[in-house]
Amino acid sequence: MTLERAVIAGVLALLVWLPLPLASNRPWSAALLVMAVGGLLLLWGLQVLRDRSPRRWRGLRTGGVGLALLIAAQAWVAVQIATGLTRDSGASVEYLALGLAYTGLFALLVGVFTTRKRLNWLLGVLVVSGTLQAFYGALMVLTDLQWLQIGPDSGGVVSGTFVNRNHLAGYLEMTLACGIGLMLALREDRDFRWHHLAELLIGPKARIRLALIIMVIALVMSHSRMGNTAFFSSLIVMGGLFTLVTPTHRTRNALILVSVLVIDVLVISQWFGLEELQQRLADTRFEDEVALVEQADGATREVVVRRENVDRDDVAVYAWPQLLERPWQGYGAGSFETTFQRFPGRDVTGLFDHAHNDFLQFAIEYGGVGVLPLAGFVVFAFYRALTPVWQRRSLYRSGVGVGAAMGILALMIHSAADFNLQIPANAATFVTLCAIAVLANAHHRGNRRRARVAGDDGSA
Repeated sequence: MTLERAVIAGVLALLVWLPLPLASNRPWSAALLVMAVGGLLLLWGLQVLRDRSPRRWRGLRTGGVGLALLIAAQAWVAVQIATGLTRDSGASVEYLALGLAYTGLFALLVGVFTTRKRLNWLLGVLVVSGTLQAFYGALMVLTDLQWLQIGPDSGGVVSGTFVNRNHLAGYLEMTLACGIGLMLALREDRDFRWHHLAELLIGPKARIRLALIIMVIALVMSHSRMGNTAFFSSLIVMGGLFTLVTPTHRTRNALILVSVLVIDVLVISQWFGLEELQQRLADTRFEDEVALVEQADGATREVVVRRENVDRDDVAVYAWPQLLERPWQGYGAGSFETTFQRFPGRDVTGLFDHAHNDFLQFAIEYGGVGVLPLAGFVVFAFYRALTPVWQRRSLYRSGVGVGAAMGILALMIHSAADFNLQIPANAATFVTLCAIAVLANAHHRGNRRRARVAGDDGSA
């Protein structure tokens, strides 16, 4: 068990580390991610050779479809490289290495975190990591401790250790979902009384509530329009679905979810940038900043020097013909920066290394052949997250399931306007959420005796 404990500690430490070095979005930190996952897989393999208990394969069997789909996607990238389909071999090799790391991380998670205690540790560590990111980001904005700043100046908005505030928002969407899922999973199986509401605010779960408050404040202070829209939309959709399909203790469950909206957003975030975020949402429009340039004949003309809220939409418009040019085979994983430059018109003057739309970029780079297994993996994980919610076998399982589904849905909404899945820290955390979705129904209670409560595995 010593090796397995080392693997568990290593995976948890890796998940906390990934956001710290600029979201691991640098060659050296991405390489460290690949090597770390490879080393952990080696340790786990040695443990499997020593202990071949059938229970060890339960999580892998349940997540086998998802693992096979991830392997298929990486195999297609290898084919793109080997056959010369890719237009940027170096970038494709880098994406293949990262893809294999994500696949290995998924295998580690569903293979090792198979007990309730370990799953609690996994959820708790993600919540702690998100809280630290939120607290650090808010601290940098609200104080003058610039010597603690990691990366470029945040510009008065919360970005944590991420270069882009939108990517911090994407990370917080997932860690917030983990916190909400954990709070729902640990809810008690007893009739609701109004004095229980006070216990929610000052009782044993107060630490989770405090973490959620800090993360929501940071999410609002990031001023990420799509990040906030994605999180609160997923909270409303999944929270409403959970309340509808869970008839027992419906009032208490609804109060838990509504408290996140009312207490966090309308009360607490009132003092931390909610009005500024509302103004940014209201002011979303297409504008050009122009300057008057004097010509040789003395006349003046207007020249666009900066475009607001337009470039990202223009990229999507100009990238569509690129997609239609090679719809099935793609241009090669990671090749968008190299291949897009001949498509945009004169009104797009910047160099774009990403499409600001994960769905479009994956389709352009991987083609239909590579996108199908990736899409299948997300659908599989979302289905596995919803399964315990429908079945209602356990309070714990349904809570973890709705949290995982909430995080997956939030990042999918956000991906329509950003490139979170191109950032290693966020991509690895998303894969972790998908693994949690599998484990929601595939874990067991370990060596502890079954509690004498409702449900086949306990409801606490």
